[in-house]
Amino acid sequence: MDIEDLRIFVEVADAGGITSAARRLGVSKSMVSRALTRIESALGTQLLARTTRGAGLTEAGVLFRDHAAKVCAEIDVAREAVLPEGDLRGRFRVAVPLTSGPVYFAPVLAKMARQHPQLQIHADYSDRFADLIVDGFDCAIRVGTLRDSNLIAKRVGQIYGKLVASPDYIRLHGAPETPEDIASHQALVGAETWRFMDGDKIVTVQPQGRFRTDNGMALATAAAEGLGVAWLPDCVTREYLASGALVPVMTRFPLPVGGVYVVRPPSPHPSRKVRVLSEFLIESFENDTHCWDVEM
Repeated sequence: MDIEDLRIFVEVADAGGITSAARRLGVSKSMVSRALTRIESALGTQLLARTTRGAGLTEAGVLFRDHAAKVCAEIDVAREAVLPEGDLRGRFRVAVPLTSGPVYFAPVLAKMARQHPQLQIHADYSDRFADLIVDGFDCAIRVGTLRDSNLIAKRVGQIYGKLVASPDYIRLHGAPETPEDIASHQALVGAETWRFMDGDKIVTVQPQGRFRTDNGMALATAAAEGLGVAWLPDCVTREYLASGALVPVMTRFPLPVGGVYVVRPPSPHPSRKVRVLSEFLIESFENDTHCWDVEM
């Protein structure tokens, strides 16, 4: 039984069907179907119940999935143990934030791919929080404050931000001076809560506004158009601040320092792929102090 067929079966089981698995693997549906047929023929039992509405695991499929996943994981560990230290290969799925990813993280992933030609990097850029286990990611790069979860996180850097507004907005509506003033202003809402530092204390505000989005660049654009005040990282607002399209407001109450993290599903030890990505990120941002400050 071929190990790559096992990997495809695990992907089908985790993705919930052949079409989703093929899309995640970047291969044709016929290739996925042939791999499943080979496994079922070798086992002499049906693993996937195919219907006009999709496909689901049979009882045997549910049982076999766990064993197949363990075999694939053990093979990955064995390969990493015997490969030369600088060699990485196989598939590496990474969830990357859309707002900052194309500018700050895409070059890191490209460099990693260039230095490891046997490595297949599949990066998914989105500002939604992907479920690493359900969606089959090896790890994710996340920015800001981490949500509580059972994921394992390594902090690779720090990120700074500001409350900003356009000069036109300030001329028409004034600028907030304290966190309490936010309630009387139009907030451009990305996060459900905004946090500010008042000395050593953290003050939490529930922003209200008619413009909401989960994308930081969209929030910065809306702020530059005079729609309201926005709570954003410096890497998003840098060019707007330099041109004068946005200006900092309420500077006596700075934003708490956020983190840049590599998060992964729980396991005793990270794979070498995850460790290497973390090292690349630290190296990449250690000299960029405009938005990032690396924590060694």
